[in-house]
Amino acid sequence: MAIKDQNNASRIRSVAKALMILDLLAANQRDMSLAEIARAMDLPKSTLHGLLATMRDFGYLEQSPFDGRYRLGVHLFEIGNIVANNWDVRKVAGPYIQKLVDELGETVHLVILDKGEVLYIDKRESHQSLRIVSQVGMRLPAHCTGVGKVLLAYLHPSEVKRIIATKGLPRYTRHTITDPRRLEAELEKIRAAGYAVDNEEIMDSLRCVAAPIRDHNGKVCAAISVAGPVARLEGERFRLAVELVTRTAAEISTGLGYRPAAGSDASGA
Repeated sequence: MAIKDQNNASRIRSVAKALMILDLLAANQRDMSLAEIARAMDLPKSTLHGLLATMRDFGYLEQSPFDGRYRLGVHLFEIGNIVANNWDVRKVAGPYIQKLVDELGETVHLVILDKGEVLYIDKRESHQSLRIVSQVGMRLPAHCTGVGKVLLAYLHPSEVKRIIATKGLPRYTRHTITDPRRLEAELEKIRAAGYAVDNEEIMDSLRCVAAPIRDHNGKVCAAISVAGPVARLEGERFRLAVELVTRTAAEISTGLGYRPAAGSDASGA
């Protein structure tokens, strides 16, 4: 674990080493001695001793009074809680969904799943003369909305069945999915594609494109959608909406601390 990129003029070597110590202890998930850290980082003990002592004094490391081994300090937990508290999805998503409105010119919604229903927690209005009637705080069924289907798609199947048993699958238009088996197939399709489409399923002439937002643990915690009249969201403009919504959802997920595993993307299961 030798220090790399030594010719990077903007990098402060001592800070880089301190951060690598934290990464090393986090990766090993156990107490480590000075000698073990020195071997793993390919650094002399004399160099490490001062770094470890400084990090200990500031609470980033703790040292055992019995064997002198080092572990991550409680101050990291305190900082982590502050960071987590700032990962509020509405706060993080705000600039991104406004950018999406500006790019596409359609209404954008941010929602969460609450008590088996879609709860709208933010809305950015289209500048078009024909707009979607919706408001923050509004609740809608999950099975017939783009955002709702996205959120259902990433739940455990038993939870989806529980919601269906509790809420039912009422029909709103001739396009509403009311068969549990059809809904299950639709959710599988959404997981494969990474986005959902509401094709006039809750309101005639309304089309929505929705994508999932993940938190720092990788859990789908919210969804965003672009909504507009079918006539404005078809053909090339529909394909653009899919591209922009999925990209925006991935950007918000990154802002919440989500890092996809190698070989996957931010919308993957």
